Amino acid sequence: MATAVRENIGLLHDKITITVTKDEYVQPYEKKLKEYSKTANIPGFRKGMVPAGMIKKMYGPSIFNDEVLRAVEKKLYEYLNEERPDIFAQPLPLEKDLNKLDFNNPSDYDFGFEIGLKPTFELPDFSKETLTKHQVTVTDEMVNEEIGRMQIKGGNMTEPETIDNEENVINVLFTESDKDGNTIEGGICKENSVLLKYFTPAIQKQLMGKKMADCIVFKLNDTFEGEKLDMMLHDLGMNKEDQAAASTYFKLDIVKIGLIEKRALNEDFFNEVYPGKGITTEADLKSTLKEEIEKYWTAQSRNQLHDQLYHLLLEKTAMEFPASFLKRWLQTGGEKQKTAEEAEAEFPTFANQLKWTLISDKIIINNNLEVSQDDLKTHMKEEVMRYFGQMNMGDDMGWLDSYIDRMMKDEKQVDATYRRLITERLFDYLEKQISTTDKLVSADELAAMQHHHQH
Repeated sequence: MATAVRENIGLLHDKITITVTKDEYVQPYEKKLKEYSKTANIPGFRKGMVPAGMIKKMYGPSIFNDEVLRAVEKKLYEYLNEERPDIFAQPLPLEKDLNKLDFNNPSDYDFGFEIGLKPTFELPDFSKETLTKHQVTVTDEMVNEEIGRMQIKGGNMTEPETIDNEENVINVLFTESDKDGNTIEGGICKENSVLLKYFTPAIQKQLMGKKMADCIVFKLNDTFEGEKLDMMLHDLGMNKEDQAAASTYFKLDIVKIGLIEKRALNEDFFNEVYPGKGITTEADLKSTLKEEIEKYWTAQSRNQLHDQLYHLLLEKTAMEFPASFLKRWLQTGGEKQKTAEEAEAEFPTFANQLKWTLISDKIIINNNLEVSQDDLKTHMKEEVMRYFGQMNMGDDMGWLDSYIDRMMKDEKQVDATYRRLITERLFDYLEKQISTTDKLVSADELAAMQHHHQH
């Protein structure tokens, strides 16, 4: 009779040894041989008349190995179902050498498997934590800037004869030169489009009034500053850390001058940017836009608070892992095998993701956070309606229910929607468990706080 013996071999790391006797696999092995003899197609023999010795010689080793491993796997999963250890992933075989199996001499065999055990841990006391809720005040200036962007986006490009506006788009040819404008043989030569306002004030003044085919000679770091200089160095294929590159001279030939005429603030424009909203005045537009911008920054404020919660839980929850098991699993558990070095490099990020999964699962289970089928359907319907926006979809909306029913049969779609909703509920719950203090910040400051993480 097959047996299973478990022993500890490291931190949260156990070995299960499965022993199978020949009584476990010999009878199935012999039965399978007989089945092969009835169905095998071998040239020179009629079907079902192949000698047993030939069948055994040809197929015996592979059938024998299959039946031994089937008996081992059966006992392993019987043990796991009975004992129910809380493990990561699947057991990993400690050896893959099947040369010890001899179909001519059936005997008892031992097979070892390693398992990684999930840790037990305590969550931090949320009631003792105070986090900062960063708030952005939406100003008239922010609203006006956004209206200006909308007017430009919907505007028409014109081609004035001269440069006369900081919003001019200038198509230029950069040619590397000396300070006198003499071309450097083999140097950089590239066309680009640049807004006049990206140049330094001194160069803007020098370019004012220039026409197509006019040119100037300049040094890069006298012409662009800060991030604009970095951007230009990158566009020209130069290293932004190279001080010598920033001191390079270029001849700038004006190829074309453009200017986007802003759209007039009238009802046609209002209906284009907010169809169906009934906006008829600039004041209505500003009010609607301010409300949208406030919603956006309120959402960003919540996202940043969620980021703080995420890092708080990771940093204050003590947890250990069966590192050696998980690194070996990283090597062998995916579609593509990884080297030990690759698994070692990936492990810190993987461990953080694993830690967050265990923490979030515990909070969800302990507090009965749920997403029902109706919740999934409602969310999917809202997503579809948002996708179609203000389009006139007619009075008969029966198609929508049929469409949602089809979406509910898509396992990937359902899983993605579930994960999104359960994560929202998790953070809604966490927000209620902590204290917050409000702090006013600028939009740029809040944008700079955002972190990139998976949760």
